[in-house]
Amino acid sequence: MSRLKIIRYTAWAAVVVLAFVAAVTMVTQIVAPKGGDSVQRAAIGGPFTLTNAQGEPVTEKDLIGKPSAILFGFTFCPDVCPTTLSEMQGWIEALGPDADKLNYLFITVDPERDTPQVMADYVSAFDARIQGLSGTRPQIDEVLTAYKVYARKVPLENGDYTMDHSAAVYLMDADNRFFGTIAYNEAEETALAKLRRLIDGAAPES
Repeated sequence: MSRLKIIRYTAWAAVVVLAFVAAVTMVTQIVAPKGGDSVQRAAIGGPFTLTNAQGEPVTEKDLIGKPSAILFGFTFCPDVCPTTLSEMQGWIEALGPDADKLNYLFITVDPERDTPQVMADYVSAFDARIQGLSGTRPQIDEVLTAYKVYARKVPLENGDYTMDHSAAVYLMDADNRFFGTIAYNEAEETALAKLRRLIDGAAPES
């Protein structure tokens, strides 16, 4: 194996570990009760304007009426994103007709490379119901801030770069309020139970 490949694989492995740690830290900060108070959830989500494959604007208002499962990532992602999108594809199949009661979004954290068309081509390999969204750098930064998503560019020794980012799937209810998360590589039966609760309009678990 060449020295360059070793460097690249080492960098990718570090990104996966950092993304997992960041996701766990982020979720812990979100759901940890403070002084015995109820779980704090209102801080996740907010206004955004992004672009779909047809070049049309998509805002948070377009999600209202259906619960949503939202993954933030990028198309050059070596592991976390394709793995999670494959899992999402499996959830859609397992839910059967109920799958159409959810919105599924894959929002890039790397708009410089992930144009709307690149995103559309990428998600088409998984399920047509997963919508890939991109936008300008300021638009992406806005949605990352609104959803408290961690994302950071990581330079590689060959002059290229990868992205370190939160790995959880964000669950939003039909009013686009934060419901909870599905962790990276969470057991399928646990993920499906959360999605069914979301579809049924049940209260989030504390």
